[in-house]
Amino acid sequence: MPYARYGRKVILQGNEACAKAAVYAGCKFFAGYPITPSTEIVELMCSEMLNSGGTFIQMEDEIASACSIIGARWGGKKAMTATSGPGFTLMQEAIGFAAVTETPMVIVNVQRGGPSTGQPTKSSQQDIYQAKYGSHGDYEIIALAPASVQEMYDFTIRAFELSEKFRTPVVILADEIVGHMREKLIVYSGEKRIRAGYRHYVLSPQDDFFTGNNTLVEGQLHDSEGKRVGHLPNRSAYYVNSINRKITRHIDEIEDIETFYMADADIAIIAYGSVSRPSLKAVKTARGINVEAERRMRLLNRMIGRKIDKNPYSHLNIGLIKINTVWPFPEKRLKHLAEKCKYIFVPEMNIGKYFREIERCLKESRVISLPKLGGDIHTPDEILMAIVREVGNSE
Repeated sequence: MPYARYGRKVILQGNEACAKAAVYAGCKFFAGYPITPSTEIVELMCSEMLNSGGTFIQMEDEIASACSIIGARWGGKKAMTATSGPGFTLMQEAIGFAAVTETPMVIVNVQRGGPSTGQPTKSSQQDIYQAKYGSHGDYEIIALAPASVQEMYDFTIRAFELSEKFRTPVVILADEIVGHMREKLIVYSGEKRIRAGYRHYVLSPQDDFFTGNNTLVEGQLHDSEGKRVGHLPNRSAYYVNSINRKITRHIDEIEDIETFYMADADIAIIAYGSVSRPSLKAVKTARGINVEAERRMRLLNRMIGRKIDKNPYSHLNIGLIKINTVWPFPEKRLKHLAEKCKYIFVPEMNIGKYFREIERCLKESRVISLPKLGGDIHTPDEILMAIVREVGNSE
């Protein structure tokens, strides 16, 4: 991330870090409805908005929460809401409305196990497709997946930057693990000034909304002056293409990918969010970097029923590709990073959803899904054992 690492060092929960970052990014309106495991964001934003001169409203439900932050943004206030799976479902119509009206707003989804009420206190990554395809119609979304408290903080700031620049909803696709863990992080002082670089309606230099410019803001397709064009096929097609292209033509600018030990890797783990943490530990274990080697060797010995005296993973050149911006999908960059990899492993806390995108993209590699349901995160040993079994059986 392009943020300087200076400021005040504190220990905060991920959800608390998100609220602090929103204030730093200039959020002046928060509307939400408490839902586990995102409730701490709602609780802290109440006091943060009051202390920073903003507005906090606890709404009657998540539908009203999402609609109210759309109205607040058109009223001139940077706005955010936070929820979890069931509430995120209720917000989908409003997300589509924000996409078509090109309204900047930030939505934090601290994921939990589903479907329905599911597992309120357990983590998951099951909303990965809902973040992109949840509302009807053709539109593009930006979604960021933090893996640490510091990333929860930094990605919240970036979400506001991206939403203002591209005039679009941005989803912070967190999860219960990241939301509730406590870590050291650096918080920045003051308030970040975010300037929009994209104008979606034509305005005169001296006018702005509610100061003399009458603009229609509603869900039908429209042109650059806000006039309805839904009855005109060519102009409707042009507009729908335009709200998609403003994202897809700037993927190189929006995408955020980190790599670890990929220089000589012929096996790659591709992970996002909290699962990237045990994935990185697995990579370091395989490479003998600062690991509890003897304990892991004893475990492997018990599993295979014979004694191994050396690092059993030393023959595996494993690296990690950590995707921070999961949508739009960074296809071009992934193809470049994984071009030398024979095997790609995709651990996810769902039934294996993002794996499908990666398998479609990386046709020259053998792509293996490592799904995990039930609310528990993968362990490094589980990831390594899966790699050993697959690579051993294939060679």
